[in-house]
Amino acid sequence: MAEVAFPLATKLIEKLGSIASEQICLAWGVKADLKKLQRTMSTIKDVLLDAEQKQAHNQQIRSWLRQLKDVFLDAEDLLDEFECEALRREVVETFHGTTGKVRRFFSRSNPIAFRFRVGNEIKEIRERLDELKSNKAIFDSLTILPHGYGGEDHERPFVPASKVIGRESEKEEIVNLLMQQGDDDQSGNSNNKVSVIPIVGIGGLGKTTLAKWVYDDKRVVGHFELRMWASVPVDFELTKLTRLILGSALNTEISDKLTLDQLQGKLREALKDKTFLLVLDDVWKDDALKWSQLRDLVIEGAKSGSKILVTTRSTTVAEIMGTIPENINLEFLSFEECLSLFVECAFKEGHEKEYPNLFKMGEEIVRKCGGVPLAVKTLGSQLYSKTDQREWKLVRDSDIWKLKQEDSHILPALRLSYTRLPPHLRQCLAYCFHLRKDRIEFNSSDLISYWMAHGILDQSRVHGNMELEDIGELYFKDLWARSFFQNVIDLDIYYRFDMHDLIHDLVQSVAQGECFTVKSANTEDKSENVRHLTVLEAGQNVSTTLQKLNKVRTITAVETKIDESFMCTCFSRFKYLRVVELLTCSLQVLPSSIGSLKHLRYLDLSYNEAITKLPNAICRLQSLQSLYLIGCVNLEELPRDISKLISIITLELTTKQTSFPKNGVGSLKSLRFLTISRCSNLTSLPHETSYLASLRTLMLYKCEKLDLWNVNYPGTPLRLQELDIENLPRMVALPEWFQGAANTLQFLYIGMCENLEALPEWLASFTSLKKLVIDSCQKLLSLPEGMCSLTSLRELVIDDCPELERRCQRNIGEDWPKISHVPHVSFSYL
Repeated sequence: MAEVAFPLATKLIEKLGSIASEQICLAWGVKADLKKLQRTMSTIKDVLLDAEQKQAHNQQIRSWLRQLKDVFLDAEDLLDEFECEALRREVVETFHGTTGKVRRFFSRSNPIAFRFRVGNEIKEIRERLDELKSNKAIFDSLTILPHGYGGEDHERPFVPASKVIGRESEKEEIVNLLMQQGDDDQSGNSNNKVSVIPIVGIGGLGKTTLAKWVYDDKRVVGHFELRMWASVPVDFELTKLTRLILGSALNTEISDKLTLDQLQGKLREALKDKTFLLVLDDVWKDDALKWSQLRDLVIEGAKSGSKILVTTRSTTVAEIMGTIPENINLEFLSFEECLSLFVECAFKEGHEKEYPNLFKMGEEIVRKCGGVPLAVKTLGSQLYSKTDQREWKLVRDSDIWKLKQEDSHILPALRLSYTRLPPHLRQCLAYCFHLRKDRIEFNSSDLISYWMAHGILDQSRVHGNMELEDIGELYFKDLWARSFFQNVIDLDIYYRFDMHDLIHDLVQSVAQGECFTVKSANTEDKSENVRHLTVLEAGQNVSTTLQKLNKVRTITAVETKIDESFMCTCFSRFKYLRVVELLTCSLQVLPSSIGSLKHLRYLDLSYNEAITKLPNAICRLQSLQSLYLIGCVNLEELPRDISKLISIITLELTTKQTSFPKNGVGSLKSLRFLTISRCSNLTSLPHETSYLASLRTLMLYKCEKLDLWNVNYPGTPLRLQELDIENLPRMVALPEWFQGAANTLQFLYIGMCENLEALPEWLASFTSLKKLVIDSCQKLLSLPEGMCSLTSLRELVIDDCPELERRCQRNIGEDWPKISHVPHVSFSYL
């Protein structure tokens, strides 16, 4: 990630200035050293933009930048020590433990020894920077570029996703094939009732986009009784793929505990006697046996006329799977089609005529994109609304176009799109390396928390008092607008999205050298500067592979069996960990040594059902911002000192507790996102009001005994913006304390509350409410009076509430006058 040296330097310089002015710095006697380090870093920063532009064709500069960035990251680890110490002191002072248990609980090494160590490390980092600066062959060849060079951007408007251009004939051909009834199978097997239609083409040509266009066509929707979509994992593992197909068929998430036989039985039942369309998107594996097994599964019991649509880059895959005479082979778009797409992405509608010089340069840029729509779209989005001819010339004349282009390499246009990003967005995109290629979709909220954990969200760039997660959402939307994210769906509380394979490859190439995959068979030579680990296998046999590493910041493992010994090795060696993500890893015990990870900001232990207890040492993690315990259904209780997690912003939990003890979760004053799910014994929310002070999102799911009236927060002003209530059978009415959010609540979801009989009249006072969803509440028979007062309400969704749906029918329902002012009223959710 040499390309992120500039934003990293910018952040460190600001941090150095801030720390140098703090009292704690004076007490340690390191102010002068920090000031010297700041000056050295500022001098180097001045030439970094030029270095980042020149590195594509200069191996020496690329190596110099990589070394420089390693020093910057080491400096960041060191400067975080000051923040950790400040937080430690805040905990001690907040809990009045200057001479008691709290002080001992948060004890650190001797202050004199700490000061000596920090002083030596500052000196070492400054010497390393001076050495890199003294390389005159490189440093003197670089120039200071003017402010704004390198893609700096401000207040960029959002660009909506483009419509499909240039694939109309292919679409019609596919739709016609899908609508054919039987006897269109050319495979020679007269027993086949399911035709398979492959769409073939290199990456970036729009195979998935075309398939989605067809999938959503009204003729196709009306023709098939069932439509399913599955993004195929690279390894084409049959159990995983069957689970994905079944989940799409039933429109729900399928448990990973089901065996292949169980999954196949449920899928056969779901497909039985139905005419279906199944899209298998992005098939790589040319394994005829696995395909035969899957085909036999889906055609059993299927009605004639069912179809399978396959997208793939491989002609071999198409030959194995296809049953039609000729595949749908996607060719490069014509110049005219590419230019049309480019104009749509780069100019406001109709404005291209006002800038003939830019349009002319646009034509030259489009020719260099080689007919690949993804390349055209990303570059066009980068230039959207920019009228400075210098910006366009820099893209047109970039040396990156001279890079050799092969199928296995990153498209030059995509590399150029990345380098032209503003520095803060380059850094955010680079930190998407952890998004796994075999995942179908991602969650914007999780991504933003990940960015926060790595400290890459820049509050100095925005005006006002925006929270970090708000800044993260702005950055997410900007990358989406520039076509780095795709298939984005607004789920009100967060965005669901995915990344094109070629964008994923781009991000991985940027992160090259800093990421390492841990498995027993891995003989790959790894750098001591590896900072991000993906664990596929754990245990003593692979622990030795980690002995060279000590700078690791991220450990990610999903569905990997992790033992206590392996975790102890990691926690003792990697003292700068920011992110630990161990999902569904069969954890039984979390070692207390986790309490030494004072830099840790993101801890995800979700769906580790064997965990019964967490060590109280976890409460020493005063930097922790996000803690995920969802699905830990056997967790007996939360740690007793959880209130000492003073930085916690996001908490998602499952616990067997019947109530929250005093001075626990209810004392978390920084909490902004709270999810309580599958707590089968829980009877009430926390009785304290402290946790409500900053809370913006509250999500309550599947808590059979939870009584929302079992607490009393009279007159408590709430900042809640989003409230999600689902499957709470004891709720017969909304509790009155919710009225405290009347001025702030924007989204309200009430689902599967089988005993909810009425909504309160005071709901009419929620003047900020923008969207209301009522789902599967059969006893709810009408809406309250005064709904017309909800002037901000833009969308009302009522689903599976038969009587209420009848009363809310447009123009004829008894309740229609109450909601006739709402622009969007519908009777189906998602």
